[in-house]
Amino acid sequence: MEEFNKTNESKAKTEADYYKNLYYKEKNQNYELNVKLEKANEKIEFLESKLKGIKSTFVWKLSKPARVVVHFLIRTRDRIRRCGSLKGVLRKMKQKMSQRQAYELFGTKSFPTEEEARKQRETKFCREIKFSILVPLYNTPKKYLHEMIDSVVNQTYQNWELCLADGSDDKHNYVGDICKEYNNKDKRILYKKIEKNLGISGNTNVCFEMAHGDYMALFDHDDILHPSALYENMKVICEKGADYVYTDEATFHGNSIDNMSTMHFKSDFAIDTLRANNYICHFSTFDAKLLEKTGLFRSEFDGSQDHDMILRLTSAAKNVCHIPKILYYWRSHKNSVASDINAKVYAIDAAKRAVEDHLTQCGIDGDAQSTKAFPTIFKINYHLKAKPIVSIIIANKDHLRDLSNCIESINYKSTYDNYEIIIVENNSTDEKIFEYYDTLDKVRNIRVVKYEGEFNYSAINNLGASYAKGEYIILLNNDTEIITGNWIEELLMYAQREDVGAVGAKLYYEDDTIQHAGIVIGLGAHRSAGHTHYRLPKTNLGYMGKLYYAQDVSAVTGACLMVKKRLFDQLNGLDENFAVALNDVDFCLRLREMGFLNVFTPFAELYHYESKSRGLDDKDEKAKRYNEEVAKFRQRWSTLLESGDPYYNVNFSLDSAEYKVVPPKKDN
Repeated sequence: MEEFNKTNESKAKTEADYYKNLYYKEKNQNYELNVKLEKANEKIEFLESKLKGIKSTFVWKLSKPARVVVHFLIRTRDRIRRCGSLKGVLRKMKQKMSQRQAYELFGTKSFPTEEEARKQRETKFCREIKFSILVPLYNTPKKYLHEMIDSVVNQTYQNWELCLADGSDDKHNYVGDICKEYNNKDKRILYKKIEKNLGISGNTNVCFEMAHGDYMALFDHDDILHPSALYENMKVICEKGADYVYTDEATFHGNSIDNMSTMHFKSDFAIDTLRANNYICHFSTFDAKLLEKTGLFRSEFDGSQDHDMILRLTSAAKNVCHIPKILYYWRSHKNSVASDINAKVYAIDAAKRAVEDHLTQCGIDGDAQSTKAFPTIFKINYHLKAKPIVSIIIANKDHLRDLSNCIESINYKSTYDNYEIIIVENNSTDEKIFEYYDTLDKVRNIRVVKYEGEFNYSAINNLGASYAKGEYIILLNNDTEIITGNWIEELLMYAQREDVGAVGAKLYYEDDTIQHAGIVIGLGAHRSAGHTHYRLPKTNLGYMGKLYYAQDVSAVTGACLMVKKRLFDQLNGLDENFAVALNDVDFCLRLREMGFLNVFTPFAELYHYESKSRGLDDKDEKAKRYNEEVAKFRQRWSTLLESGDPYYNVNFSLDSAEYKVVPPKKDN
């Protein structure tokens, strides 16, 4: 026992000495770093004073014109390098100018003329609906308060009431005075002074208590409504029976809504997009009866109370509708979230908790974490319910290097280990590929099956799926390479959900530009389907951060697509009438037709080298076959193509993958 104690004593002393030495080592390192930092700061101060001295000289001031010219030439050179030629620079400048011109048309130029406003005021709707516009006030600047109230007074639809609950402090008594002046002129403007500021949720709940309307509308105290906002909402409610409606919005700065910094053109309702990002935000109106199911605002989510409320309201709503018009102008100033989320740091934590609470209410096991796009844009981690077999189907003809690279990346990088690989051999002629197949036959979870007949991508994958043992299948191109080790888990966390059909990954070309980040119906020269954000750099955030959160899309590419095996079988796999093109898009649209969601996730990343592995068909023959299949696709999905992709706003050009805005069309 004594010997045991001595041994432990010795170990403890050794351990203590170790940590003691470590402590002094770190202390010395910190001292050395502080010395270096002080020296660096001294050097910075010296150089700054030297630069200041140079800039104050007569010669420096005299050289300003020359410096302006030199800097212009350097910028022009850099632009030419980026765009490839001077012609490319001019084309880019022309595009930017046309974008600015398009943007101008969404501001005051989009306001109705006197004649249009008169017609809107005189419109008789099939329902009598009063809107209660709820505005919690808190120390609102005079100018902002006047502009906000005036934008409601100027609404062309006039059956409304404006509920103003004022939580301002004693230094801002003018807020109440201004509101009372408006009330004296217009009894639709209701005002209540709150004795004690209850926070944004509590103050808004006071607005609810004041309201008598059939529909509620949420409005911030420093923002502006388009004159036709309520009129457009009324049209959708009456025509479509909507019980929740939201619009597009713009952020502006300065004294005019025409000084737009951001224009947010939104998709139709998409639950995965909403969970990851409160894209709905402004301007929202909803049937007051929904509050019986959801309750009022919850103060524990102050800072992201809108996200929390919208998640609850849209879950309770039967018909969520989107108006693809900018009808709300969100003012950006130094204290607003529109300007900087860090102005309200607590909003980040509140948004995270709101999303996680929503998942719990839906019976979903998962959590949310901020992404690099924006602190309140989230990656949703759905916890895997099980670890089923996943069957990876790879069609192949020759292309030994591509195939071996693909399989090695799966085997060496994948963290998910319950998978099998089924290679569908398609009329290879290279003897080396068959030698490679012989080596693969010795691997436990890899099988090679043979497809006979002329090339048909759909038929090849359907044959592979018939051999699959897995509960889930992944269609995977032979010219792909895994980047993220947990790619299968990232796909599976969505595919396991009962409401999800196909799930697609984020794919890059070899030069680290984007090959696939979701598919839009009607996009591209053939007006069939196209990839969004095509050829943008890998690090690009995408439109409104879209490249950094999972979202609902119309379709995903078959180059990497996961789906439940039972759904694949239920649809009889890929349609073999589409031998080469659009078979994956058609498959996804058939899933959507059955009521399933298709999801793109940027958190499963692969390279897609896109080698030409379809044999030696004549180029003209390929083009002819492609055009025939496009025509077939457009005929089958003509109604959908005519109505437009619900996840792609009508204000975006169908000629560009970069969410370029086109000028708005005036209603007839």
